[in-house]
Amino acid sequence: MPSTVSLIPAAPSDVALAHFEAAFGFETDCWDVHHALTTDTQDFVLLDVRSHELYNQGHLPQAISLPHGKIIAAKMAQWPRETLFVVYCAGPHCNGAHRGAVRLARLGYPVKMMIGGVMGWIDEGFELAREEVMV
Repeated sequence: MPSTVSLIPAAPSDVALAHFEAAFGFETDCWDVHHALTTDTQDFVLLDVRSHELYNQGHLPQAISLPHGKIIAAKMAQWPRETLFVVYCAGPHCNGAHRGAVRLARLGYPVKMMIGGVMGWIDEGFELAREEVMV
């Protein structure tokens, strides 16, 4: 009897390759964001889409606090349409980054989600920043 892992066969290699390569168009990870921040190669706007209160408790360096519900055309007009946004939330148990990505995509902005969120950042041993945003 096969395990639940192998009960459904793996996709053919060409299909798997297309799937996993496509994922990089939607996602980035903590290491890649950290590398960009620490090597002065940041070519994206980093958005913390959690509440201002959670942002104030600790956030990624250089992140802007913009709760996903506040991502609207008027607010985003300050950035050119070609601006790449990287969104993150608390972690895998949170869908705030997905919600923020949907809002940005609907407004026509390129967007990627940082998988792992704040929990992933901490798990990788990276430090959080503590500057507060005034609400």
